[in-house]
Amino acid sequence: MTDKLGILAGGGDLPRLLVDQCLTEGRPFFVILFENQADPKDFSDVPHAVVRLGAVGKSLKVLRENAVSTLVLAGKVHRPSLSELRPDSVAMKFLLKTGAKSLGDDGLLRAVVSFLEEEHGFNVIGSDSLIATRMQSCGPLGALKADDLAASDIERGRDVLRIMGPADVGQAVVVQDGLVLGVEAIEGTEALLSRCAELKRPGPGGILVKLRKPRQETRVDLPTIGPETVQQAADAGLRGIAFDAGGMVVLRQDEVIAEADRLGLFVEAVAPLPEDD
Repeated sequence: MTDKLGILAGGGDLPRLLVDQCLTEGRPFFVILFENQADPKDFSDVPHAVVRLGAVGKSLKVLRENAVSTLVLAGKVHRPSLSELRPDSVAMKFLLKTGAKSLGDDGLLRAVVSFLEEEHGFNVIGSDSLIATRMQSCGPLGALKADDLAASDIERGRDVLRIMGPADVGQAVVVQDGLVLGVEAIEGTEALLSRCAELKRPGPGGILVKLRKPRQETRVDLPTIGPETVQQAADAGLRGIAFDAGGMVVLRQDEVIAEADRLGLFVEAVAPLPEDD
């Protein structure tokens, strides 16, 4: 029998898509909903527990009680301050051992994976091993594609992200006419787009470039776009989105295409950043 899957759920659509996939396949599973991150209403029909993010000991106990052996981390988790986290003794030991306050998102997630696998014996897998959500080849998703000016802005965005990657800062940048309107940090892509709406300049709209960091821990932190991303980009006055071919989770792809075509945006997969940078 397939190992029982534990879904550690943050916000967004991806955790519920994983639940629905398990239901379709008849795979046993249990969901840990992180308090103030995931919406319990979306999981009222399936076995789950709501656990505070800092209550790591309780999460481990619940997973063991439900005979979970394989874990997938899915959904948006807003990184809290230490006072918001209120770490229990297990979490505090982890924070002190890893020096988590000094780590970027990818460094922290690598430490979390190591903690779960090496110290507690779980097998951590990527969401993309359960559902087909990656576009593997370069090119446009919808009817529109990048013109020469957009291609130049995409290349400018790639250059910026190539520098940001080793610093483990963010996965996205907005570029218009060669000018960087904003880079993603802890606020996330939605807030980045909202901020850049106030900075847009006359002329053709800017481009959201969102790429996986070199050597990123993709099992737990693949960049994600969905129909909401397309709407947010349009609201910010952008004219296109460039994302990492083979390294991006595209949620509800048919809806992404329909929304992009309706709003007049291109959504295009581009080559990933070189791993050697």
